[in-house]
Amino acid sequence: MSSRLTRLQASAMNRRRFLLGLGGSALTAQVAAQGAAGAPAFPNKALRIVVPFGAGGVADLTVRTVSRRMAETLGQPVVVDNRPGAGGVVAADLVAKAEPDGHTLLLISNGTAVSAGLMKQLPYDPIRDFKSVGLLATFDIALIVPVDSRFANLNQLLQWARENPGRLNIGSINIGSTQHLTAEWFKLVAGIQAQVVPFNGTPAVMTALRGGQVDVAVEILGPVLPQLRGKALRALAVTSERRAAALPEVPTAQEQGLKGLLASSWNGLAVPARTPAPVIERLNREIVTALQTPAVRQQLLDMNLDPHPGSPVQAQEWLQHEIRAWGQVIERAGIPKQ
Repeated sequence: MSSRLTRLQASAMNRRRFLLGLGGSALTAQVAAQGAAGAPAFPNKALRIVVPFGAGGVADLTVRTVSRRMAETLGQPVVVDNRPGAGGVVAADLVAKAEPDGHTLLLISNGTAVSAGLMKQLPYDPIRDFKSVGLLATFDIALIVPVDSRFANLNQLLQWARENPGRLNIGSINIGSTQHLTAEWFKLVAGIQAQVVPFNGTPAVMTALRGGQVDVAVEILGPVLPQLRGKALRALAVTSERRAAALPEVPTAQEQGLKGLLASSWNGLAVPARTPAPVIERLNREIVTALQTPAVRQQLLDMNLDPHPGSPVQAQEWLQHEIRAWGQVIERAGIPKQ
């Protein structure tokens, strides 16, 4: 009898445990469902893209072109917030400290990569404190001379520079810019002694070039295309991997023997590092959709921008590669940290 009672008690206890387990599972499922239902949808307010450059520049125009399409597909406004100055540090620091909910993004670029090697100390880590969402576009850099220059091609310029060490003047925008570092890179690869003369902005560089204060300029191709097409200037080479679609007759520097000179400018979008992965994936899908939209793609191509739709992983790897590459240029050129 006691044996049978023991068996019945054990059976009853097992049944209670089973029922409690069912109840617990149901409760857990109910809480999970409530949590999923209670989570705010993304996006639930306007997005802000912080751009570390002034309005009207290549980066600003790229973002505005893409963001208009993103606003349509996201169903929320996308505001472009220009925060130029301090080498992009102020803009990046603002986004690094923003709420990591996907509503605040940073326009990253060559400048982001360069700052990692050029600045003595940053208030953020470009890799640790951000997650790349995706690339937007790349754009060509060119070596440019006046149309009446003594140099008809790159080989003539290099020959003269080698025969006249220290006399060649190369114009670029401010120290630490992509154009300035590309000019320093050009000197290293070509093995020439030359002076890199920095100016405060592209218009000042072009004025100095036309006025004969510098012999050649290193500049992003887009802003000077009208002067090239108008025959006021002539491009001797582009420093990208392949010829520029806007100037297919101009050979690359590599085609002309400078095998180590490979530089182009680029931009993309990033968010604070703790932004949830599903939000990053949603933002990436919207960027890719925008870049693959025929009208958006054509607008970018018209500005000599090459759209680069891709994954967040690809964008992160791109940034890491650029940090290493420009860091090496800064070190080899002996450019002091700022």
